Amino acid sequence: MSEQIPLSDDASALEPELDAARRDHTHEVAPDLAYRRLGIVNVVFVGPAGAGDRGWVLIDAGLAGTAGLIRSAAQARFGPDSRPAAIVMTHGHFDHVGALEQLAEAWDVPVHAHPLEHPYLNGSAAYPPADPGVGGGLMARLSRLYPTRPVDVGARLRALPEDGSVPFMPGWRWVHTPGHSVGHVSLWREQDGALIVGDAFCTTGQESAYDVARQEPQMHGPPMYFTIDWQAAEESVRRLAALRPELALTFHGQPMRGPEMRGALDRLAAEFRTVAVPSKGRYVAAPRHAADGSAYEAP
Repeated sequence: MSEQIPLSDDASALEPELDAARRDHTHEVAPDLAYRRLGIVNVVFVGPAGAGDRGWVLIDAGLAGTAGLIRSAAQARFGPDSRPAAIVMTHGHFDHVGALEQLAEAWDVPVHAHPLEHPYLNGSAAYPPADPGVGGGLMARLSRLYPTRPVDVGARLRALPEDGSVPFMPGWRWVHTPGHSVGHVSLWREQDGALIVGDAFCTTGQESAYDVARQEPQMHGPPMYFTIDWQAAEESVRRLAALRPELALTFHGQPMRGPEMRGALDRLAAEFRTVAVPSKGRYVAAPRHAADGSAYEAP
């Protein structure tokens, strides 16, 4: 199991009293940035409260069966019958696309993702199988059961712009952060140092059901059981640490902010091979790459 890099509650970006007063089922970490936890994963809403129809963007789409929860949170935050302008995908693993087809159809919205991730989103390729032998926790051991087959939103699928901008999200840039998947991206806003991480790193030990339930803040690498290229994952963490974020909103674990978070991220980047990479594993020995097609399996 990976070494833990603890984070104190002082680094937490949560404000429970303000969230409770708002009653929109989300945790707000900036005036136009909020998330909802759905079991083992988060989804993110970008846009100010009350933005109305087409005035906001959804980042990722959670687990299967959570479409109703996502829609109810959106309506409470943005207004009745409010639809996003788009859905932006950090990547297409099962816990990020579970409600994607249903929501994209119901909302009639485009879905934007890195071109290397498109095969997992247009039905043409599946992910490589999980590696249940890494991480040492129950979530890792169960990963052999996690779906790897693709979803198909091909008719609505769009490539993220080559200039690095993010559609309908002024001031945001996408950063290619492969390793956990070949087309994984994170989203960065320089103005206030906000970073929507995706799964490039986590703030909980995602391999452990105990850690996932407790959500005790810790700095970790990407979920081990699905990461297919550890060298690329290390380079991605270093790229994100170099941005010097003020706020890191991950999809597994609590959002963290400030100097302590940056210090832990710096340590993760500097000691990645020791604290994040498993000592052995399927993709430690044989990474998968888009260039040679090994990152893609038959659907």
